Amino acid sequence: MSFKTFLRHVREGFKSVFRNGWMSIASITSIVVSLFVLGVFILLVLNVNSVADEADSQVQIKVHLALNTDQKMRETLQTEIGNMPEISKITFISKEQGLKDLRADMGEEAAELLEGFDEDNNPLPDTLQVEVIEPTTVAFVAEKIQALNKTHTEQPIYKVKYGKGSIETLFKITRAVRNIGFIFVAGLALMSMFLISNTIRVTILARRKEIGIMKLVGATNYFIRWPFFIEGALIGLIGSLITSGVLYAGYKGLESSIQGDPMLGLQLIPFSDIWLLLVGLLVGLGVLIGVWGSTVSIRKFLKV
Repeated sequence: MSFKTFLRHVREGFKSVFRNGWMSIASITSIVVSLFVLGVFILLVLNVNSVADEADSQVQIKVHLALNTDQKMRETLQTEIGNMPEISKITFISKEQGLKDLRADMGEEAAELLEGFDEDNNPLPDTLQVEVIEPTTVAFVAEKIQALNKTHTEQPIYKVKYGKGSIETLFKITRAVRNIGFIFVAGLALMSMFLISNTIRVTILARRKEIGIMKLVGATNYFIRWPFFIEGALIGLIGSLITSGVLYAGYKGLESSIQGDPMLGLQLIPFSDIWLLLVGLLVGLGVLIGVWGSTVSIRKFLKV
């Protein structure tokens, strides 16, 4: 196909969009509605996954040391734990700092329960706060740390805590949220494709006489198909861009209202972090559906 012929097809595709005004509007509206629902759910899934990732990242292991553990043994233990390949960070929290943190967490009303405890009379142990690279390995890593007691006669580790039971439940919930979100997004995408393609099919059905005349005067299937191909792509592009604009305005408004109300305690992903993924997905899907709907729908009318 020559460049001149291609430009002719592009012009005809653009003309068809405006010449068939109401049918084009119906197709674009169908795309906007379908992609809007899909886009809202994608944004919801992205934010739910972000919350799940944040919950996963806050999983920590607390290694409480025996009261008789001296500095040299503590440093040795800290080095051994830090050398484990699963560990991302290890922080030493002295018993003095632990007492201060406990007072701060309990607040003024409960602080009186800690009266009488000071540096010389502190019941809390020194603690190593351990963070892992992959949150799902926390139970395995906790067992490895506990096993270090067997390599030292002093048994410097008093207790290893990581929220056993509740952590496993958390991981099950976050995994289910991600899987369900993926299934719903995939299902909505397929529904959108069929809904939009059927609307475009109705548009082309109304123009079957035009297609038949072109066939009778000798136009090839290839020559007839290209303007519809361009028209479908243009309809999909317009619909997806409108959808992206609406989602942007709605998301930014919601983001502003949530940030202005700290009582909600919610934090949305900044739109600047996800706009490329969202707009790229919607535009790509819109153009794909427009082209697919046009080419599939016109096929039956090319047999005259």
